[in-house]
Amino acid sequence: MHRLCVKKATSRHILLIDRGNSVSFATCNEAPVNIDIRKAGPATILDLVGPLKLGEAEESLRNEIQRLLDSGTTHVAVNLSGVTALDSSGIGALVRSFTTLKRAGGKCTFFAPSKQVLMLLKMVRLDTILDLAEDEATALARI
Repeated sequence: MHRLCVKKATSRHILLIDRGNSVSFATCNEAPVNIDIRKAGPATILDLVGPLKLGEAEESLRNEIQRLLDSGTTHVAVNLSGVTALDSSGIGALVRSFTTLKRAGGKCTFFAPSKQVLMLLKMVRLDTILDLAEDEATALARI
């Protein structure tokens, strides 16, 4: 199965299955994740609001982390409380953010995940790998 987000005119479509000459599309109604940025001492906080899924959302997060690194920021706390949905690409974006910042000598902490997001991260055992905190104060104390 091949999944791909495709933009067409004003509507967005997701290519669900691509097998030879057979193509199936479904409308993608969810807006990409919004990322608000704020500073708290030595840390930069990213407030994510919306679905973190394949396409624009995970690309936006990846680009924002790279922009922060390019500007010299290596200590980031990511607020997951506003993440309404998470798929495997979104999980990959979180892991990529964590490893990219760690390799650059920095830290990345995720905090305040919803019960649904936390359950998903536990299901794939990333709760033992990613730095997860209950709230912003705990996350900032780790940075």
